[in-house]
Amino acid sequence: MPNAMNLNNAALRTLLIPGPNYDRGQVGVGIAHIGTGHFHRAHQAMYIDRLLQRGLANEWGICGVGVLPTDWPMRDVLRDQDGLYTLIAENPDGSRDPRVIGSIIDYRYAPDDPEAALEVLAAPTTRIISMTITEGGYRDPDGPAFALITEALATRRDRKIAAPTIVSCDNIEANGEVARRAVLAHAERRDPALGEWVAEHVRFPSSMVDRITPATTLDVAEAVRREIGVNDRWPVVAEQFSAWVLEDDFADGRPPLEEAGVLMVDDVRPYELMKLRLLNAGHQCLCYFAHLCGFELVHDAARDPLIAEFLLAYFEFEAIPTLPSVPGVDLHDYSRTLLERFANPGVRDTVSRLCAYSSDRIPKWLLPVIQDNLASGGSVRLAAATVASWARYAEGTDEWGKPFEVVDQLADSLVPIARSQKENPTAFIEITAVFGDLAQQPRFVQAYRWALDSLHRKGARATLEELLR
Repeated sequence: MPNAMNLNNAALRTLLIPGPNYDRGQVGVGIAHIGTGHFHRAHQAMYIDRLLQRGLANEWGICGVGVLPTDWPMRDVLRDQDGLYTLIAENPDGSRDPRVIGSIIDYRYAPDDPEAALEVLAAPTTRIISMTITEGGYRDPDGPAFALITEALATRRDRKIAAPTIVSCDNIEANGEVARRAVLAHAERRDPALGEWVAEHVRFPSSMVDRITPATTLDVAEAVRREIGVNDRWPVVAEQFSAWVLEDDFADGRPPLEEAGVLMVDDVRPYELMKLRLLNAGHQCLCYFAHLCGFELVHDAARDPLIAEFLLAYFEFEAIPTLPSVPGVDLHDYSRTLLERFANPGVRDTVSRLCAYSSDRIPKWLLPVIQDNLASGGSVRLAAATVASWARYAEGTDEWGKPFEVVDQLADSLVPIARSQKENPTAFIEITAVFGDLAQQPRFVQAYRWALDSLHRKGARATLEELLR
């Protein structure tokens, strides 16, 4: 389509796809969101857009907040597009449902203008501060997100502005409590009295978020231009499925999220454990074996009968036995549904995305399954083999000797250690910062060493076949 229009407010009148039916100029900021990346725009911003479409959230528009120097491309795109972007939901049958989302009505970039970012977080109208800062964002005690939040809370206290609710939307067990500890640590370090104010007034509900959202490629932007007639510099692709379970514990009101399909509960933990130990850990069970087998796309790997059988065995025999019952959910059905979601060809998620930043992911998603099964006498063979597949992957060469980049915050130390494991087979799991005392657990070590040796001698497919006999 040669005459594609630039996506902005002016283009809304002539869109060929669904878009905001509300007056965006009448929407106020009620939510400040730190980390306005792919997932937030496919998930939380979509839910708020649903409410705005129904006239239920005019005071709950979103102001994105960028805290990292690398957030400048998002700053520029959202500024030039008036906060608008195209969200494309990919259906398993190959059809797609695109729409333009309008719930992000402002954006502040803290590296350029920290005061502007601080003011939106401290504004009386901003009653929710939410964040997707990835799993690694909680590890840095001096991280910019928590430093900025702490300054905003101090400003609110000093100005006698009501405390906000802080909502973590990251894939971390008890993410509300993790966020609470991080904010409290910053606040107490700044001023013990501020720590007391935060502990008394700020709320930190935990949440479970679920929607497979791969990184946007240039091909996606080109498809939007060609098929929809819109120049969108940063559209988002996601699977059709989406879920959000959120504890109903707010300091100063909230939007009617249940009207948009959010499940509001007293205790999110059963849903959270289900998602982390099945979907997230399942992605890790798939990705390293898939990479070693030569797969580039997740749906191709998930359609391989051997990998699919391995995933289902992990779900049934190791993950589900560690989970409490989940109200309204059959865990076995959920597991089978995950395989269908992983195999969705429209999403075109990459194996390399799932392999990245493993040192942030494996400890939070897979190791708790191993630890629970070690304590209960349950099976750890398949999870141990997954850890071994990560160790083999971390050597940075595939089964044909071709080198590749290992993307991880700890890559500088992980890769040399992984390359030493033919001489010392437990070198990788002796990294206590990642694995704790797992190298001292004989049952795990035996299963791990068998799998690693098999991966080195026979390769990934033969190892999977042996595991499943």
